[in-house]
Amino acid sequence: MNKWVLPVLLSLFLYQQVSWADDAYKIVIKRSENKLLIEKNDKVIRSYHAAIGSGGRKAKQMEGDRRTPMGIYHIVDIKDSDRFHLFLQLDYPSVRDAINGLKAGHIKKSQYRRILDAHIFGGIPPQNTALGGVIGIHGIGVETKDKLEIHQMANWTQGCIALRNKEIDELLKFVGVGTEVKIME
Repeated sequence: MNKWVLPVLLSLFLYQQVSWADDAYKIVIKRSENKLLIEKNDKVIRSYHAAIGSGGRKAKQMEGDRRTPMGIYHIVDIKDSDRFHLFLQLDYPSVRDAINGLKAGHIKKSQYRRILDAHIFGGIPPQNTALGGVIGIHGIGVETKDKLEIHQMANWTQGCIALRNKEIDELLKFVGVGTEVKIME
């Protein structure tokens, strides 16, 4: 058995043990529909138009590919942003992203282990590997007519998910650090 299989299985087991309250709000991002949904008890509470990465429909694989990842993530930090109004950072790369990156030869075993450790111990995964980092949900900054038109018509981010500023403010009424974010096609 490969040396990294046991840590992966252990981390997935521990990850599964985190119990999310049934009545907690969750975010679902449907990339193909450019939608961000807030759900509670599997019912949609709010729906917003979202812009995603400009790098195409494939899931994020490498730093600089301008793609939005797919999978299950969690909000790990919320901060004000001069550039984007607000930034809700996700725990990208996930364990699954790290496994895929290791298999593809994009990251080393030591980087894989650091990503795995961050997920096991509740930290933020390394953001400086070849897989990229600093993926999150954010606003669009100063809202000009041109920016609003681009936001409505194009996927313009470098891999993040973008909402209008008033929408991300509203989103914060429902979510916080630890909220699950499911990104799907």
